[in-house]
Amino acid sequence: MPQNNTHPSTLLRKLSSFALLALLLLLTSCYQSGALTPDAWNLTDREKDSISFYTTHHYTQNFNFIVRVDSMHIVMQHPQEVCSGIMPDTLMVRRGDRIVVADIFTQPSDSVDSIWIRVARDQATMGWVHEREMLKKVSPDDPISQFIDFFSDTHLLIALAILVGVAAFFIFRRLMRLGARMVHFNDIPSVYPTLLCLAVAAAAVFYSTIQISNPESWRHYYYHPTLNPFSVPLHIGLFLASVWAIVILAVATIDDVRRHISGGSALFYYVALAGMCAVDYVVFSVSTLYYIGYPLLVAYVWFGFWQYYRHARMHYICGNCGTPLQQKGKCPKCGAINE
Repeated sequence: MPQNNTHPSTLLRKLSSFALLALLLLLTSCYQSGALTPDAWNLTDREKDSISFYTTHHYTQNFNFIVRVDSMHIVMQHPQEVCSGIMPDTLMVRRGDRIVVADIFTQPSDSVDSIWIRVARDQATMGWVHEREMLKKVSPDDPISQFIDFFSDTHLLIALAILVGVAAFFIFRRLMRLGARMVHFNDIPSVYPTLLCLAVAAAAVFYSTIQISNPESWRHYYYHPTLNPFSVPLHIGLFLASVWAIVILAVATIDDVRRHISGGSALFYYVALAGMCAVDYVVFSVSTLYYIGYPLLVAYVWFGFWQYYRHARMHYICGNCGTPLQQKGKCPKCGAINE
């Protein structure tokens, strides 16, 4: 049997060496000495006011806006001078001009609006404007915010509802007479168009729900938009997830429709599908504002899947080539007659 020749004192010295080495490594770890800095929350009154303003208004200095009206007037004098009765000199910024928030001033004695915003288009065009007036005429300089601005107008939604409803009625009526393929009514054997319509309806309900239940969180998202559903609160993340689902389902639908029909029939189907999605968006956006959209969505989901089961499910198979058929008759693929 082999013997261990390691002496206890030798083992002790090795352990001591390892312990000393570990102690030296701990004591000589990377450390950068420098001047002591003040606490991160040791802020000036101006910085505290800026943070407070950002919390309630969702923007602060150096935030970029774009003018979305024909013109907006700004005054060159300080708000205190304007409130004292001095006739101000005005400048004008026009539609499409990009402006930046240069300063924020509170004038409690102002009966119109106590908050004044100093905006600048360039070095030569700089002046003050009431915040309330400014926010009516600008939008954040971000394409997502401008897209939200366009589709958030209630008057626009009502006008679109009337226009889309009338146009859809005549288009669907004409397509039905022609016997054209159409989602929900004479559908193709693909579930993607039905899912696309349901996703549009769900997204419209999510959007209007946020507007009703938590408008401030939506306002913050409006000033700081993102397409990442995991970097926002859950309710907004669900809405963004539904938007991504619409994009994915739209791509799948376009590809699947081409597999089942082609030429003019496919074009008519795309037109009818786009019209149905437009109707879904307008109807569910407006109806959810009055709490009707929720039961309507449940009914629409049931209707969508029931119609898909009735019209898109294949009942027969061609006896010649094996192509699935909805009804007996001529096979669209091989031309064989199935009785």
